[in-house]
Amino acid sequence: MFSIRKIGIIGRTYRHLQRYRQILTVLFKYGFGNLVEVLKIEQYLEIGLNMISKKRRDRLEKLSKAERVRLALEELGPTFIKLGQILSTRPDLIPVDFINELSKLQDMVPPCSFDEASNIIETEFGFPPEKIFNFIDKTPMASASIGQVYRARLKDSEEVVVKVQRPGIRKIIEVDLEIMFHLATLMERHIEEMALHRPVKVVEEFSRTIGREIDYNIEASNMERFAREFLDDSTIYIPKVFREATTSRVITMEFVDGIKVSEIDKLDNAGLDKKIIISRGANLYLRQVFEHGFFHADPHPGNIYVLPNNVICLLDYGMVGSVDRQTREDFVDLIDHVVHKDSTRATQALLKLTIYDEDPDMRTLERGVSEFMSLHLYKSLKDIEIGKILQGLLELASRHRLRIPADIFLMMKVFSTIEGVGLRLNPDFDMIAQAAPFIEKVKSARFYPKRIAEDIIGLISATFQFVQQFPKDALEITRLIKQQKLSIRFEHKGFEPVLETYNQISNRISFSIVIASLIIGSALIVFAKTPPLFHGLSIIGIIGFISAAIMGIWLLVAILRKGRL
Repeated sequence: MFSIRKIGIIGRTYRHLQRYRQILTVLFKYGFGNLVEVLKIEQYLEIGLNMISKKRRDRLEKLSKAERVRLALEELGPTFIKLGQILSTRPDLIPVDFINELSKLQDMVPPCSFDEASNIIETEFGFPPEKIFNFIDKTPMASASIGQVYRARLKDSEEVVVKVQRPGIRKIIEVDLEIMFHLATLMERHIEEMALHRPVKVVEEFSRTIGREIDYNIEASNMERFAREFLDDSTIYIPKVFREATTSRVITMEFVDGIKVSEIDKLDNAGLDKKIIISRGANLYLRQVFEHGFFHADPHPGNIYVLPNNVICLLDYGMVGSVDRQTREDFVDLIDHVVHKDSTRATQALLKLTIYDEDPDMRTLERGVSEFMSLHLYKSLKDIEIGKILQGLLELASRHRLRIPADIFLMMKVFSTIEGVGLRLNPDFDMIAQAAPFIEKVKSARFYPKRIAEDIIGLISATFQFVQQFPKDALEITRLIKQQKLSIRFEHKGFEPVLETYNQISNRISFSIVIASLIIGSALIVFAKTPPLFHGLSIIGIIGFISAAIMGIWLLVAILRKGRL
């Protein structure tokens, strides 16, 4: 995990001045110069600004803001690419129109040398690679911003792949996070519209997420959990992880020789059944979500392999999602009410699944849900596309300032991705029909005797704890009141820009009064011919006039720099 701390105007971030300038220059390059000005950090842009040609600026102006953000993140490097990729799964943190654009971010970077990777392995295990592996290919199979992957063979001749973290990546991420946090703090302080999207929280969430992603022990634990959950299913294969050759910066797992699910010609040549493949693949994800509540959250075709006998194998367990039982049931309720065209109850179910700062207008929201259902659902089930429903739901939630939590969005995105893969393999694939038995199982599970008994026992236990705790809390509050230790604090939001403007006006008025006083006082001294004199003029008066002139010019320059008198 990474720790980021709040900093002031002069703080730790400024130690990384060169990187700070690089970041700000890229922001200016992609048309965000006004942001730099509003944040009052123009002094860090003294270099690099004249390198941008007018032709390039004209070309960039034709792009949408979301496209320019994506290009800027790609140029800023690994940390910012990861930020964009993670934000593309967080409609609760960023506007909907950015989601699709940030999903296009590519995480392909040139590989580092094998010597550097070898040093990482030796540092982690205390032995060079040849002491751990019988063989390791010095050319990586794949290279990304966080790590790169090598083919290898253990001493017992087991074929494996080894993922090694890039050297120095933690330091790079720490520096970038520190700068991100400082910029986010300035945004919340100076830009009211940005404060709505809570940039500081975005950076804090990103810090936690990327901290988990670069700890390969967590990925190893995810693999072991999936292996346990599907131990009884011979149609699913989870690669083995070798704990003795795994640390936080190196993970070693079984090499799987399969065919990517997107390689349709190879599937046909191998005699594999595409209908069985997509049925098993869909059931795999539906079981993960509706039975286990823990799912592989990155199901793009490159991470889904097919083994002989149509066995499905998943790779890359760095990104996972989880949904608790109550969330699964609320989601099923939403689907059920939507299918039955009940807009009132569908609206209530939607509110249970989303986050909002202020209560929405229920009548307007219900009308929006009704329009959403009319647009997407008054057609045969086979013609309903989950991907379009997801986009429509995001737009509906955004219009009413509702935020969809990350794991729920990931769950829906997984279903959309699997539907897309399924339609490539089988044009007649019906994701909704495939999900129907799982949805019915979740609905009926509420009425199992064991579940009812558990709910009753849980309710009795919670009630008993409340009855026990409430008198204690009431006595504690009374004691604090008597000791005058209980206070209520009111915090005003949104007044900072007003106060800053007020302080600025007050300072200028005070400055003007001082200048006027200097002029008047100096004039009186000159007329009084207060010694010492120079050519009949009081030197003290002359000094006063010069001081007033300097201060007046200073005040005028300060006003003109702000662009208004």
